[in-house]
Amino acid sequence: MAADPADHTFSTKFRIPRRMWDAYGTAAARQKIDRSADLVDHVRDFIEQHGDEGERAELAAAEQELAERRARKGGRPKKEQTA
Repeated sequence: MAADPADHTFSTKFRIPRRMWDAYGTAAARQKIDRSADLVDHVRDFIEQHGDEGERAELAAAEQELAERRARKGGRPKKEQTA
C-alpha cells in the first residue's frame, strides 16, 4: 500500500549558493539547531509579521496539520537545552 501524501510534510527546492548553505549548516549544527526546523520557524515568523488575514489563516491551518501529524507519529523531537 502506498503512503498517503498527506502524511508527509511538503518538500520544496530553492536556490541558494552552496557555500552559504554549507555555512548555514555548520553554524546551525554548532548551535544544535536543525536547518529545516529553523527555516520553518522563519517562515512562520514572517507570515505572522507580514501576512494578511488569509495568509495567517493558512498558517493556522498548517499549524493544525503539523500538530495532527506529530500526534500520529509521536510528536516533534524535543529541542536540546543549551547552557
